[in-house]
Order: sequence, then C-alpha cells, then structure tokens
Amino acid sequence: MLKEGRHPADAGPPAWTRAEFEAQLRERGKSYHIHHPFNVMLNTGKATPEQVRGWVANRFYYQIAIPIKDAAVLSNCPDATVRRGWVQRILDHDGFELGGVKDAGGIEAWLRLAQAVGLGRDEVQDLRHVTPAVRFAVDAYVDFARRAPWQEAVCSSLTELFAPEIHKQRLATWPEHYGWIEPEGLSYFRNRLGQARRDVEQGLSITLDHFTTRPLQERALEVLQFKLDILWAMNDAMATRYGVTS
Repeated sequence: MLKEGRHPADAGPPAWTRAEFEAQLRERGKSYHIHHPFNVMLNTGKATPEQVRGWVANRFYYQIAIPIKDAAVLSNCPDATVRRGWVQRILDHDGFELGGVKDAGGIEAWLRLAQAVGLGRDEVQDLRHVTPAVRFAVDAYVDFARRAPWQEAVCSSLTELFAPEIHKQRLATWPEHYGWIEPEGLSYFRNRLGQARRDVEQGLSITLDHFTTRPLQERALEVLQFKLDILWAMNDAMATRYGVTS
C-alpha cells in the first residue's frame, strides 16, 4: 500500500516474476570463477604439478569451511523443514555412519585428491600451503553466513548453480592432460555432480520464495555477487602465489 501523498511512480520498480528473478540469478554465472585465468589454466592442461598441488591444498581450506558455514545457516534458521533438508550438506562433507550406511564424505574425498596429486595428508590438513588471502576470503564467507539473515546465507550458496559445469570440465580434461594424477582421486568431482544439483533445487526454491520484492531481489543479487567475488578472490590469490601458465 502506497503512503499517503506519494505518486504511484514513486513506488519503485515492480518485483520480477519467479522466472525473471531466476534468470537474473543465473545471469551472474558470467562472474563465476570458471572463467578465471587460473581455473582456465587448470582445465586446459597448462598447469604444472606445483600449480595443481597449490590449488588442491588451498581449496582444502574452503572445503573444511563449507560444513561450518552450513552449520551457521542451521543455527540461524527457525524453520525445521529447511533444517532437515540443509543438514544433508554437512553430512555430505563431514561424512556419516547411520543405520549401517557409511559415507566418508567430501572432505575425505578431497584428501584423497590431494594424495592423488602427490601431496601428503598432513601437509594439507595442517594448512601450511594456504595463502593469507585465501584464508581471509574463506573466513569472510563463513563470517557472513554467521551474521546474515539465514535466507541471505542460503542465497549465497547459489554459486552451486554454476558448479556442475566446472566439475564436468575437470572430469573431462584432467585425465587427458594430467595422466600423472591417479584417476580415483577425482571421485570428489563425480560425487558433487549429483549433490550440487540437489542442493541447487533447495537453495533456489528458498531464494525464490523469500526474495519477492524488487529491493529484496536486488539484495539477493548483491549477496550472490559477494559469493562469486569470494571464489574469484581465492583464484586471484593462488594466481599470485603460483603464477598462471599461458
């Protein structure tokens, strides 16, 4: 309802429809780090073993932060239905053993990737290779998830909209270009293809349901861009440390 004395033109632009809003969210994929020179180098077979190992070791810090971020979402969310769905993300990464079903989880899969590229588990887990800028970027993301409204933290996860393509690239190109990497080490990427699609369905549904006015929708785009910038900044940091082979 307009305030008294205001002209209808002052009400601001109307909200996008769900389809229009989703299209706006997906359009942000142009800023996804799949296009970063460091990632392009990795996926086109131009990276040296040192650069591949540097990427794996630094991204481990992001991997171990994901379940912490998701726990922050849960701690701020009063909706039990959302929590029941969201908790699966923590199990996906931390692993679980329930009712005779056991899954080592994504963090363990990443450690196996580290071993496959020639890194020791200890040197990855003690974070000795993590650059200060990567640490700062990841910590900023976790801090955002702790402090922001839970719906915004959910929205920030929608970089998963673009993740299946980057995993497909790695699965398609790494065995060809990096024959020295043990193939079983790539299981993390195979597992995430299905998990990311499931996670997108939940995160996108919550975002489309909650951000229903134009100001809220524009805020959602800002939040998604913030997360995209986090991932881009991580690649900037690794490019600075390890270089980019053209």
